[in-house]
Amino acid sequence: MKRGSWSSKIGFVFAAAGSAVGLANIWRFPYVVGANGGAIFVVVYLLCLLAIGFPVFISEVLIGRTTQRSPSEAFKRLGNSNFWAVLGSITIITGFIVSAFYSAVAAWILGYLVEAISGRLTAFDSANQAAVHYDSLIQSPLWGIGFHLLFLVGCWGVLVSGVRRGIERGNKVIMPILYLVLITIVLKGLSLPNSFNGLSYLFSPDWSEVTPLMFLIALGQSFFTLSIGQGTMVTYGSYLHEDDNIVTSCFPVLIMDTLVSLFSAIAVFTIVFSVGMEPDAGPGLLFQTLPLVFSKITGGYFVAIAFFLLVFLAALTSQISAMEPTIAFLIDRFHWPRKRAVALCSVGVFLLGLPCALSSNVMKDITFFDMNPLELMLFTTSSILIPLGGFFAIILVGWKWGVPKAVRELHRGMSKGLRENGLFNFYLWFCFKYLAPALIVLVFLNALGVV
Repeated sequence: MKRGSWSSKIGFVFAAAGSAVGLANIWRFPYVVGANGGAIFVVVYLLCLLAIGFPVFISEVLIGRTTQRSPSEAFKRLGNSNFWAVLGSITIITGFIVSAFYSAVAAWILGYLVEAISGRLTAFDSANQAAVHYDSLIQSPLWGIGFHLLFLVGCWGVLVSGVRRGIERGNKVIMPILYLVLITIVLKGLSLPNSFNGLSYLFSPDWSEVTPLMFLIALGQSFFTLSIGQGTMVTYGSYLHEDDNIVTSCFPVLIMDTLVSLFSAIAVFTIVFSVGMEPDAGPGLLFQTLPLVFSKITGGYFVAIAFFLLVFLAALTSQISAMEPTIAFLIDRFHWPRKRAVALCSVGVFLLGLPCALSSNVMKDITFFDMNPLELMLFTTSSILIPLGGFFAIILVGWKWGVPKAVRELHRGMSKGLRENGLFNFYLWFCFKYLAPALIVLVFLNALGVV
């Protein structure tokens, strides 16, 4: 059975950017910036992105393009043992678990988009009203499960159409719309009174605020933002042609992902500062603080719709990419037709996501290690499995396969000038071999509370 492939390099760029751009950019990035000193965190984050995020991203895409296989078989071929096949399989399982809890959270986003369209997100007079409204929604089992199912039906519709007609075409449509909506919100934020205070907070760094904890949080954000460690980029890389230039394919993804993070922060902080609210609202920023802000600004109804449409589109493209490694594995391993693989994966994600969708209501008193099902899945993946997946990939490339072989393979399709650039080749060698593995260990230990 012929495997899927991208029709062009731009198809990969849009799909990979769609995978990378998600809740980590639009929801998490603004609130961690707000909680960690503003502009100085942005500077540290960008440095960490070059030190850990981009090298691991390239290594995973390289593994996929070299082997033309899904993660388990790809790791086995380069690692030359069943042990490495097991490690590759762990990344597939990670992506499957991520897609389960991600769908439950994305269901809230879809639900809030419907709330925005109905006009119920622009009628708040206080933060308490916004919080009460949020609680009333997530405490409804039918609300959570219904939007969880509806969201997955949308993902199924894209995935069942295949790599080119589904994932690639879908991202080529969704990503431009996402950027258009984001830029519209940014322009609205910049037009508000006191928006300059938001820009100053975001782009005037105070170096005295740098702390070791800030550095570790920036490392973690730079690692998670590119959808690495969960089999996605190995799978997407396997759909590249053997002579596609990996560096020129991956670098635009890095730029697009970073721009979404920065634009999202600009949009959020200009809007928040315009009404004199504090930027450090934390995770409640999306569902409680911003709806209150939308209730206070001119044109808040349309801004609310645009904002939650933006977050929904980002969640949709990320969810599709999280499910694809499992689908690719079923097709490669069992030679299933794509429709059957997508159907089984979708049903499995829905069932595994049910406890997450019910974590705020029916199952709120059911805990494991003092965590409800959603918190447990989030902790297990983000703190343990995703760092391990990225670590496996970079160790496979830098130590098992070996940097000389990896770089020679990376040079395929690359321009002569870049192939012979000593500084760039040293950057790859140093990051593959030493810097990225060491920083991933720090991210892992920090997530576990050891450091």
